[in-house]
Amino acid sequence: MNVVYFVIQQTMYFAIPLLIVAIGAMYSERSGVINIALEGIMVMGAFVGIFFINIFQSQMSGQTLLLLAILIAGLVGGVFSLLHAFAAINMKADQTISGTALNMFAPAFAIYTARMIQQTQQIPFQDTFFIDKVPVLGSIPIIGPMLFQNCYITTFIGIGIFLVAAYVIKNTRFGLRLRACGEHPGAADSVGVNVAKIRYAGVIISGVLAGIGGLVFVVPTSTNFNATVAGYGFLAIAVLIFGQWRSNKILMAAFFFGVMKTLASAYSAIPVLKSLPIPNEIYKTIPYIATLIILAISSKNSQAPRAEGIPYDKGSR
Repeated sequence: MNVVYFVIQQTMYFAIPLLIVAIGAMYSERSGVINIALEGIMVMGAFVGIFFINIFQSQMSGQTLLLLAILIAGLVGGVFSLLHAFAAINMKADQTISGTALNMFAPAFAIYTARMIQQTQQIPFQDTFFIDKVPVLGSIPIIGPMLFQNCYITTFIGIGIFLVAAYVIKNTRFGLRLRACGEHPGAADSVGVNVAKIRYAGVIISGVLAGIGGLVFVVPTSTNFNATVAGYGFLAIAVLIFGQWRSNKILMAAFFFGVMKTLASAYSAIPVLKSLPIPNEIYKTIPYIATLIILAISSKNSQAPRAEGIPYDKGSR
């Protein structure tokens, strides 16, 4: 049973950042803007968030420091995503090229800035955020050891973000307008919806969540930041596509890929897998092989928003 608890706890470390970033991508794409800049936004959010922790960890620690870092990472991600929003919405640039440019810029900026400030590109930090056991909840049979022991507060933040985001896009006026702008922007405009404003909101939300996701990925899995999030921004796009741009399906897809990533990274702690005569390299390719297979299957029944990636020209509706 301890092995089961271990796998679930590890899955949370990998699935929660995927869930957060993929939900953010859903908001951008369902507003009509493709955002493949998620990788770069995650790098920027993680970079500034970890730098903040590195600077202030001698003055504060624990959950207060982490929550402040999360807020800063989200703010940075939102601001950085404005570059993509401006290029895609105002300049009507090719959204794939715009996103690629930001993906190339972010790690270069993080490395250059880190070296300028501290003469090394790695930013170390002390992990004072690990929770051995949540009071009361950690004592609940089965659920306690599974979810409320050996955990991070980021797990509960991620679940909270998902619940709020899923409700907003399905049950609010803003969510209806966002979906309308991604499906029929001309029709939305004809009833007084400001398509550009809604699309800006979608991209900014995706930026905020991607910035948070970058930090949420780094904190449980490392004690230093090296200007990379291991391709998680692109994996989040795979989760989005596998989830068919729908929040509930994205939740299931995120946890599926989280399990795959856990098997690739922690197989040596799982007796059944460790005993198999399979090379280490094979295990590490599991998430990416699973991505290719799933995308090949799910792409046949794509439910992508009809107007995603298409700049809206108000004069030609």
